[in-house]
Amino acid sequence: MSVDRTRQASFALALVLSVGILFAPASAVPSAPAGTDLVVHVVLFAALAYTGLLAGLSRPLTVIALLVYAAASELIQSMPVLNRAASPVDWLADAVGIGVGVGLSLALRRRARWWALPH
Repeated sequence: MSVDRTRQASFALALVLSVGILFAPASAVPSAPAGTDLVVHVVLFAALAYTGLLAGLSRPLTVIALLVYAAASELIQSMPVLNRAASPVDWLADAVGIGVGVGLSLALRRRARWWALPH
């Protein structure tokens, strides 16, 4: 698989994982220590932002699209069928994750590795 295909596949995988994690019904969400949910949100959205940029999406498009996706995911989680709750704190954790992913992409931009953004 070429580097470009690998980059696109990594973003697609992160997106599929996010759908599974964010939209699973409450009965499928394992119990975890307090604060774990926020860590999951930060890591998930950092992965989405980083792999989105790696796949070639523009930085402004990536940030805006992921902020909208984060907000939409919170609204969808409030639907009775999922039996979950919307949380502005989760959305803020998502926003922090997006910042982390963008920051990583900038920090690794000049690295000569397949996971770094091209020059």
